[in-house]
Amino acid sequence: MMVKVAVCQIRTELEQTETMKKAARMVQEAAESGANFVVLPEMFNCPYSSRYFKKYARLGHEDAVKEMSGWAEKNKIILVGGSIPEIEGDKLYNTSFVFDRDGRQIAKHRKIHLFDVDVPGIRVRESNTFSPGNDITVFDTEYGKMGLAICFDVRFPEMFRAMSSRGAKIVFLPAQFSVATGPRHWNLALSSRAIDNEYFMVGASAARYVGFDYEAWGHSTIVDPYAEIVASCDEKEQILYAELELDKVESVRERLPIISSLRRDIYTVAE
Repeated sequence: MMVKVAVCQIRTELEQTETMKKAARMVQEAAESGANFVVLPEMFNCPYSSRYFKKYARLGHEDAVKEMSGWAEKNKIILVGGSIPEIEGDKLYNTSFVFDRDGRQIAKHRKIHLFDVDVPGIRVRESNTFSPGNDITVFDTEYGKMGLAICFDVRFPEMFRAMSSRGAKIVFLPAQFSVATGPRHWNLALSSRAIDNEYFMVGASAARYVGFDYEAWGHSTIVDPYAEIVASCDEKEQILYAELELDKVESVRERLPIISSLRRDIYTVAE
């Protein structure tokens, strides 16, 4: 079974209305180009900076969810809505919403592993703003089961093995790797999770905003179950396309039997 995936590598603007209008145009263009799945980046509607997270969260996430639902229904695509600031009570989450062709919400993933790092070139503490999610996300589509994670989650292989165990054929990863870690770790992390679990990895990055507080690495990349790069791009704003043959998941697993050779009597992850 062949599916066409489009990643909208958006540069988030300081004005949310401008960004949402741009996202709507890119989603429509991707749909008109035949995409079945359209994927947005992490924090696509909010500048990725602690100066903006709470400010944009106070605008509420409900309107953004409603707009994304409308884009999915209007364009008859499955929309993986990157992530946005979500408020529940007194807590703020970094959350990705997924919508089917009728605009129905079919999944929601709250970033589990918060980005608290202090390495050369970057110091960030997401936990000063966000609360962590607690659920591994796998959802049903007409094309089979799909997985969903956000950015820093990709560095925790147990989580991705759990998605494999739950039947995911593609794992979508909205992200904003930095210019400090992206050149070294972005493709390596995507390829490692793909080869570990023998499924497709779709890394959907934001475009680079030169001179902003936090500069995303960009370079959205799609990797197949054999860890071959199917499609990738540079740091600029654009739409990245790839056609994925889902039968390749089982084909690779038969020829290179990693999944069937797991020693579940010795080690396991959450099923």
